[in-house]
Amino acid sequence: MKGKIWKLFYKKGEKMKTLFSLIIIALTTLLMSAPAQAQVKNIVLVHGAWADVSGWEPIYKILTAKGYHVDMVSNANLTFTGDVAAVKAVLAKQKGPVILVGHSYGGAVITEAGDTSNVVGLVYISAFAPDAGESLLGLLKAGPPNPESGILLPPVDGLIWYDVAKFHKDFCPDLPAGQADFMAHSQTPSGLATFTTPLTKAAWKTKPSWYIVSTQDRMIPPDAERFMAKRAKAKVTEIQASHVAFISHPKEVADIIIAASNNEAK
Repeated sequence: MKGKIWKLFYKKGEKMKTLFSLIIIALTTLLMSAPAQAQVKNIVLVHGAWADVSGWEPIYKILTAKGYHVDMVSNANLTFTGDVAAVKAVLAKQKGPVILVGHSYGGAVITEAGDTSNVVGLVYISAFAPDAGESLLGLLKAGPPNPESGILLPPVDGLIWYDVAKFHKDFCPDLPAGQADFMAHSQTPSGLATFTTPLTKAAWKTKPSWYIVSTQDRMIPPDAERFMAKRAKAKVTEIQASHVAFISHPKEVADIIIAASNNEAK
């Protein structure tokens, strides 16, 4: 009698094991056949100095057409702490994890603001990526001075402008002259504090990062971009573009943001 009971249990166990195996095979097949989905659907874009959110329009259109939720931060560019606060306010509105993207000075802003818990990746586009304790002014002084720079100093009423006459040549030589002229005359001046305030955090130390080096950049030397990208252990892509690669090469830049949303190298 005892032997018969054990035999019944054994047969039942074999059936259960077979059923369990079939379930595992079915689930594996389903997962393998399902289309790949982006891990992160929220993208927040942060503009740089002497710019505004309008430059993000091509990127916005590409990403939203692919199903991403995209918000842009309208930085005042008056104080670094104020711009960080503006980014954090937009981050607080997001539902779920976020890829935070910064261009130029916006890179410094996302480096500080990116310490926020819902940020899961950083994308730098021709951008500053300072370490804690560093300021933009300190980084600029670390390199050789540019005698042709269009930065107009000293500040006027605490504001720093970029020379309209040099804007096209320095800022965006790969854009049409008319577009560059519009950008030059709609530039947002930068407060002195945006250059002099040191960072207290460097989010790239704890968050995965992607970096786009613009090889024709006349605003931030490409070698400086490569240095900051290497220090941040970022996944690097080089694009033959001016300082505004996100405007002149929107598809290539959008591809990197999408790769970041999937936590992939591009």
